[in-house]
Amino acid sequence: MTEQHLSVHQVAELLGTTERFPRRLIEERRIRYVKVGRHVRIPASAVDEFLSSHTVQPIKRPRARYGRAA
Repeated sequence: MTEQHLSVHQVAELLGTTERFPRRLIEERRIRYVKVGRHVRIPASAVDEFLSSHTVQPIKRPRARYGRAA
């Protein structure tokens, strides 16, 4: 089974950005892509990898205790 490859436009829609952002990722080689003639396609797994590597996890802080004088 072959992997789905997305156009720049499709990746932009998926990320909720303009087409300029995925094109910049490609130009800076920050995301994997495939050249098919003059067309550029981005594997769906590359988008998943990019999102995973740029996901920021929340900081778990201890709950503050109210009602105690410090």
